[in-house]
Amino acid sequence: MWLEKLTQGMLRVLTPLGPRYVNPSLWQRVYLLWLFRNFHTLPVKVLSPWQQRWMEQMCARHGFVAPALLEPFIIGTLEQRPPIEFESGSRRRPSQGVSDAVAPFATDMQRRS
Repeated sequence: MWLEKLTQGMLRVLTPLGPRYVNPSLWQRVYLLWLFRNFHTLPVKVLSPWQQRWMEQMCARHGFVAPALLEPFIIGTLEQRPPIEFESGSRRRPSQGVSDAVAPFATDMQRRS
């Protein structure tokens, strides 16, 4: 299995438009095998800034390709999900019951100090 991934493995990139595949060079496959050695899927956030630039350059240089097989040898999956934006008015305030329940403990702590 490792030999197949080394010779014909692909990187899957999850985008908002669906999965895309990158066909890296041999040396890039070696690095990707090391990068994905413990995980099948990695979010972009866990990569260092250098690794993020390297991935972007690799995707730009090689471009996305259609997989030759129905289930290609996937080295790993990179999640590139768009950031979730929250509306400013949708922030929840703590329930009044929570502050009422915490207040006795706070006054107890102030008395002991």
